[in-house]
Amino acid sequence: MQTANSGFDSTAIADAVRRVCDRYDAAYWRACDEDGRFPEEFAADIVKGGWLGVAMPASAGGADLGLRGASVVMREVGRLGAAATSSIHVNLFGAYPIAVHGSQAQQERLLPPIMRGETRLCFAVTEPDAGLETTAITTTATREGETYWISGRKVWTSTAQRADRVLILARTSPADLTRRPSEGLSLFCAPLDRRAVDIREIPKMARAAVDSNELVFDRMPVKADDRIGAEGEGLKILVSGLNAERVLVAASAVGAGQAVLERAADYARTRTVFNRPIGANQGVQHPLADAWAQVHAADLAMWHAAERFDRSEPCGVEAATAKYLAAEASHIAAQRAVRTHGGFGFAREFHVERYFRESVLPLLAPVSQELALCHIAEQALGLPKSY
Repeated sequence: MQTANSGFDSTAIADAVRRVCDRYDAAYWRACDEDGRFPEEFAADIVKGGWLGVAMPASAGGADLGLRGASVVMREVGRLGAAATSSIHVNLFGAYPIAVHGSQAQQERLLPPIMRGETRLCFAVTEPDAGLETTAITTTATREGETYWISGRKVWTSTAQRADRVLILARTSPADLTRRPSEGLSLFCAPLDRRAVDIREIPKMARAAVDSNELVFDRMPVKADDRIGAEGEGLKILVSGLNAERVLVAASAVGAGQAVLERAADYARTRTVFNRPIGANQGVQHPLADAWAQVHAADLAMWHAAERFDRSEPCGVEAATAKYLAAEASHIAAQRAVRTHGGFGFAREFHVERYFRESVLPLLAPVSQELALCHIAEQALGLPKSY
C-alpha cells in the first residue's frame, strides 16, 4: 500500500507503542499464558491508541503509514511475546484485502469498525487436508441468488472464539472446471454465524492466551456483497497480501528476539559464579553476540522488504527472506537465552522459557521455513520448481 505521509517517523511510532506496551509487564503475560486468558486490556489499549489503523487508507480513517508503520508497531508489540502480537495481528493485517480490493462501499462499511475494535476478524484459509497447498482447499461457497452458502472445514483459525467476522477463502467453482487450480476461489469477509459453524479450540504448546481453532461450516449464509473482489479471484487477492503478512511476522519475531536477548544479557551481567559475572566469559558472550547479530540482520531485511512493499515494488523474495531470517534468529535467540539462564531458564519465573516455546511458531507459519527457501531458490536463483 502506498503511504501518503511523507513525514514518516519510525522512532516516534516506536516510542508511542512502547509506552502502551510498558503498561503490561512480564507477570501479566505469564498469567495470560498460564490461565489461557485473552489479553483484553492490552488489545483495548492498542485500539484506543488507533494503532489498528496504522496502515489503513486515510479515506477510511486510517493513518496511511503503510507496511513500514505497521512493522514498527508489530516489532514493538513482538517484544511482549506471541500472545500480544496474535491478539491484534489479524485486525491489523487481515483488513488489507478489503483496503486494496474491496469496493468503496465495502471499505466504508467494514474498515472503520475494524480499526475501532468494534469488529473482530478471524482468518480462515488453511484446511486440515490441504495445509500450505491452498489450491487444494475443498470448502465450498455455493451461490443461490444473492446469498452464498459456505460448507467445509478450516483449521488453525486464531481468535475465532471471539470474532464477529471471518475472512474466508472458499471454492465457488469446482477445480476440475477451471483452467488452473488457482482459479475458482473466492474471498469473503462474512459475519461469523455461529448457528452454522462449529468452533473447536485446539490445545497447543504455546500462546495459550490466544485461541487457535478448527471451524466446521454447515451452509453458513453469506451475502453476495460480502464477497471481496470478483468471484473466482480470491486467491489472487489473498496472495497480494501475503508479502505484507510475512513482513509483519518477521517484525514480531525480531521484537521477540530483541526482548529475550535483553533478558539474557541482564542475567549474564548480574549472575555471579566463581566470583565473576557469567557475562565475562566468552562462552556466554559469543553465543549471545552471535544471536544479536542474526536478529539485527533480520531486522534490516524486514525493513528493506517493507520499504519495497510501500513503494509498490516486487518484494516476494525480500518478504520471504525477512520471514525466514527473523524466524531463525528469534528461535536461536530464545534458545540461547534459556541456556544462559542455566537451570533457571527452565523455570517460568524467569520468562525466557515462554519466549522459547513461542519461537517455534514463526518457523511454521504463515509459511514453513522450507517453502520460504523454495521460493527464494526459484525466484532469486532461477532454480527449477521443486514441488
